[in-house]
Amino acid sequence: MSAAPQKYVIYYRVSTKRQGKSGLGLEAQKRDVELYLSNYSDEPFEVLEAFTDMESGKHDDPRRRPGLQSALTRCRADKAILLVSKLDRLSRRVSHIAALMDDKGLVFKVATLPNADNFQLHIYAALAEKEREFISLRTKQALAIARSHGRKLGGLRTNTAARNEVCKVIADTNANRVASLIVPMRAAGNTLQFIADSLNGADIATPRGKKWAAMSVRNALERLNQMEEV
Repeated sequence: MSAAPQKYVIYYRVSTKRQGKSGLGLEAQKRDVELYLSNYSDEPFEVLEAFTDMESGKHDDPRRRPGLQSALTRCRADKAILLVSKLDRLSRRVSHIAALMDDKGLVFKVATLPNADNFQLHIYAALAEKEREFISLRTKQALAIARSHGRKLGGLRTNTAARNEVCKVIADTNANRVASLIVPMRAAGNTLQFIADSLNGADIATPRGKKWAAMSVRNALERLNQMEEV
């Protein structure tokens, strides 16, 4: 007797109408989901339905995320797994992620973190939330320095000294925001590539919003060393 197929409900979220119309954000999420189903899912499996919201991850109000509410309802009704591309497609708030984890009638999986358990997902969500806080603080600090020089933001483009000072503050802040993660891992003997993969697995982007690489980890470690020497 063949086993019953594993059931999935897919949830996608794009932040803007432009992303939704272009398909850029959506196509990337679909690729992640397809990779998960092809390489990590139990077989046989069945995708029952897919839902999409066009809303910022900052908003968890059910009225603004009807697609997510429909996906959750379908999962509970059919005992299906909710599958998302990345953790932040569900929410950018740790409290909301934790609430979904506590829902006894729901199981969800993250395609880009295929082997993560609930404890690890909670840690990843907390790290991502902290990373966003650092981005906000970094921006405010850089703008404060610009204002202290009595210059408008546009003037930084033509004033090398002020621009360089702001860039230094930004670079130092960027290094500090991941110091508690990369320094212990490096001290434990992990390779630069392993550290980069860990940051990417936690959905922590580089300051430019890109994936971490061994070289970018090395640059961050070198900046931290320079800061200690000052």
